[in-house]
Amino acid sequence: MATLVAGVDSSTQSCKVVVRDAETGRLMRSGSARHPEGTEVHPDAWWDSLQTAVAAAGGLDDVAAVSVAGQQHGMVCLDASGQVVRPALLWNDTRSAAAAEELVKEAGDGDTSSGARFWAEAIGTVPVASITAAKLRWLAENEPENAARTAAVCLPHDWLTWRLAGHGAGSGAAGLAALATDRSDASGTGYWSPAAGDYLPEVLEQALGRVPALPRVLGPLESAGTARVLAPGALLGPGAGDNAGAALGVGAGVGDVVVSIGTSGTVFAVGGHATSDASGLVAGFADATGHYLPLVCTLNASRVLDATAALLGVTLPELTELALAAPSGADGLTLVPYFEGERTPNLPDAMGSLHGITLKSYTPANLARAAVEGIMCSLADGLAALTAQGVQAERAILVGGGARSRAVQEAAAQILGLTVLVPEPGEYVADGAARQAAGVLGGQLPDWETHRTTTVTSPPDPRILDRYRTVVSTAYLGGRA
Repeated sequence: MATLVAGVDSSTQSCKVVVRDAETGRLMRSGSARHPEGTEVHPDAWWDSLQTAVAAAGGLDDVAAVSVAGQQHGMVCLDASGQVVRPALLWNDTRSAAAAEELVKEAGDGDTSSGARFWAEAIGTVPVASITAAKLRWLAENEPENAARTAAVCLPHDWLTWRLAGHGAGSGAAGLAALATDRSDASGTGYWSPAAGDYLPEVLEQALGRVPALPRVLGPLESAGTARVLAPGALLGPGAGDNAGAALGVGAGVGDVVVSIGTSGTVFAVGGHATSDASGLVAGFADATGHYLPLVCTLNASRVLDATAALLGVTLPELTELALAAPSGADGLTLVPYFEGERTPNLPDAMGSLHGITLKSYTPANLARAAVEGIMCSLADGLAALTAQGVQAERAILVGGGARSRAVQEAAAQILGLTVLVPEPGEYVADGAARQAAGVLGGQLPDWETHRTTTVTSPPDPRILDRYRTVVSTAYLGGRA
């Protein structure tokens, strides 16, 4: 009889559960359930969704190990009894933006540049609204009674693993001492250093005014204990942040760059050293294997394709066919895709623009092609920010909804200048968690091949990126490269 393991992806939108054969990785069954909308969610909703997803997957009574991956940065505050103090603030809750700015300025004695350098050296990331430290500062300033009640702080995946171990409201000090996390998710808090491998109590003093109880940070294959509910007797893995889970799910290693095209665009790599970028472009996270996971995020990705398809009155598959019908470079038409401002580069109030319009270039096919190429050029700038930090980039793994477009795949190969691998669509984060669970069970990560992969090659066309960068430099950066 096959030994089974389970992986959980508790994302912003939903909870997904996969059950796989521990040896081969073969998918046995799966289930999912929606999460409530909003940027503030009570953790009990995640627990309810996990139970629903587990039931849809046929239960977990027969699995030998479980790992939970989840959305990063969310602030889960617990009181001395283990009761949730208030609904969790999620990564996309921006009310903590001013608090993040305060933390940076304070670190530099009022000078933002000096403060940014301090944070980059201390934690590998310059604080923004998403990180947990900024949310704790917001809590201290805006809800002092809740801040005073907070005896422990953990992250979404930590809390779910803790609940699987049978802890919860009423667990008391012993229960809080059982909280555990992993280095990938800890690296997104703003108070754990990937380079030092330790918490920074002075950051918590600055953010919250004191140091609450924090989860123990586990090693890559260290067990968080044994499940008592939903999967009784199963080993619990350390879990992971969602991007680190996805890297495990697609089998990314050192030299691999994962390019994800969803609502936002992300470029992250498995690296051999911690990074420190005072510009704030690169977030210096850790991964789930003992390496590092420097990451760049753009605000604009697949929704640019959605908007272009709507403008042209076509479906997304038809947009792909239009783009493939146009020549590489779209006859000189360049779309800068800053439709909702931008994060890389940091231009929050910017708008998109279309350049190089001529009678020849102004066609539906070229506009479709320019939209695809604009997104990929933006992500190529993210890749450049990673390589500027000394990150090794040998091949790109293209994932996300936008990665299904053949035009996007072709543009990736032309613009990134790397061999592009496209795994078949799947639940990469949940699969990565399941792979981690198998590693905890067997003592090493298995070499699963759970997703068939297509290799995309296309002659590089450096003119596309050169023209895009010239437009961005001139129109947005005041001539700065």
